Amino acid sequence: QVQLVESGGGLVQAGGSLRLSCAASGRTFSRYASGWFRQAPEKEREFVAAISWNGLDRNYADSVKGRFTIFRDSAWNTVYLQMNSLKPEDTAVYYCAATTGRHSDPSVYNYWGRGTQVTVHS
Repeated sequence: QVQLVESGGGLVQAGGSLRLSCAASGRTFSRYASGWFRQAPEKEREFVAAISWNGLDRNYADSVKGRFTIFRDSAWNTVYLQMNSLKPEDTAVYYCAATTGRHSDPSVYNYWGRGTQVTVHS
């Protein structure tokens, strides 16, 4: 089992930045691909970004390309989502997820955190 705990959410003005963290514990997290997803009120959960287990490949949703960056720390225990140029439409609960499958396939993520709220006001 892998346990995931997100942090770093909060309230920010449009154009501002936040960095979300996802701390992992349990099994060897270094072999897991990781992703960030988000869910806005009354909307479906959507894919945001993903990183392969070795950190060499990254994928982003079109809506966040050029603004968000996913990366892992050198100890491979924490995954981050750096969010810049935030917009009100980025407001959502952000979830960290992990999988031993292919990082670019949103359907294979089977370990989830409880989420952290990000609110962007104009």
